[in-house]
Amino acid sequence: MDLFEYQARDMFEAHGVPVLAGVVADTVEDVRKAAEDIGPRSGGVVVVKAQVKTGGRGKAGGVKVAKGPDEAAAAGSAILGMDIKGHTVHRVMIAQGAQIAEEYYFSVLLDRANRSYLAMCSVEGGMEIEQLAVERPEALARVAVDPNTGIDEAKAQEIVATAGFDDETGARIVPVLQRLWDVYREEDATLVEVNPLVKTADGEIVALDGKVTLDENAGFRHPDHAALEDTAAADPLEAAAKAKNLNYVKLDGDVGIIGNGAGLVMSTLDVVAYAGEAVAADQGLSAPPKPANFLDIGGGASAQVMADGLGIILGDAQVKSVFVNVFGGITSCDAVANGIVGALDTLGDAATKPLVVRLDGNNVEEGRRILSERNHPLVSSEETMDGAARKAAELAAAAPIVQL
Repeated sequence: MDLFEYQARDMFEAHGVPVLAGVVADTVEDVRKAAEDIGPRSGGVVVVKAQVKTGGRGKAGGVKVAKGPDEAAAAGSAILGMDIKGHTVHRVMIAQGAQIAEEYYFSVLLDRANRSYLAMCSVEGGMEIEQLAVERPEALARVAVDPNTGIDEAKAQEIVATAGFDDETGARIVPVLQRLWDVYREEDATLVEVNPLVKTADGEIVALDGKVTLDENAGFRHPDHAALEDTAAADPLEAAAKAKNLNYVKLDGDVGIIGNGAGLVMSTLDVVAYAGEAVAADQGLSAPPKPANFLDIGGGASAQVMADGLGIILGDAQVKSVFVNVFGGITSCDAVANGIVGALDTLGDAATKPLVVRLDGNNVEEGRRILSERNHPLVSSEETMDGAARKAAELAAAAPIVQL
């Protein structure tokens, strides 16, 4: 889960990372009030910053310096409602101004390839850090971090030395990096980034902007993280699936996918995509049928789990057919078949789109017999994954176009 900047700022402050005052607002009047409260701490100067989960806010006009409440209100009026890379600005943060002497960059992230953590740091921070990493990679220090020790004082000193900080500045930055590591470790983050980390005119080190990504798999350890979720921007189908504890991700396609096991579902997405391309080529279609979602029902395939899964997928107006691809292991194919039959009975008239079912594995013959005897008009069975994918793609291609 990615946090908004104001949420990252508050999290930094809670862990002792030096930050400037900041207040979030969603109306022009609230912007004015915040500027009146915060401005006197920095000579009346505040910064009005769009709160969206994407980069490039400054270049898009989503960050404005204001000298006084009137300018802040005007900036808030201009920014609120702005579209930045497809993200509509609903909130802004009014931040205390700062006299910046130098800008730096720091991040710590999960290094999946090496099964470790990686700290990155540069004496050159700011908006062009991505360009810096490409054009002059030597200017961005990369230091491996042992998960068992993290960023202690010795590791922080190694990071600032590798990045090329002078001794005086490096000594000031070391404790800040340690506190940022506390954020990373204690909040179960996969990314903590500060750009820019600044030295002010009086020599203080301050995290002026922050980006934090939290590991949702660790959510059970952090009940307070639920309040950080941006429910207003969440896809309604994904939100409904999450409420039912389903592993669902919406995609931009028209063939609904249900499978048991993440690996099988990922393979199913690929097979459906290939089948869709073949169908499009055979039929001269301008756009091939594509997977509409990722939905892993895991090891359980009860009637209720199937009903919940099908209910989510059939609630997607883009879906024209559904491919149920199950390999019976711990859960046998007859239990899966009974789950499908029970789900269709539970859904009743809400089930209106064709289902292609491929069962294999434990007790497959009995599972196929159950589906055959039920003889539901929406259900067809295929013995192979390729054959089922082709059938589902053909059904999606033959379905009438729905105007969304």
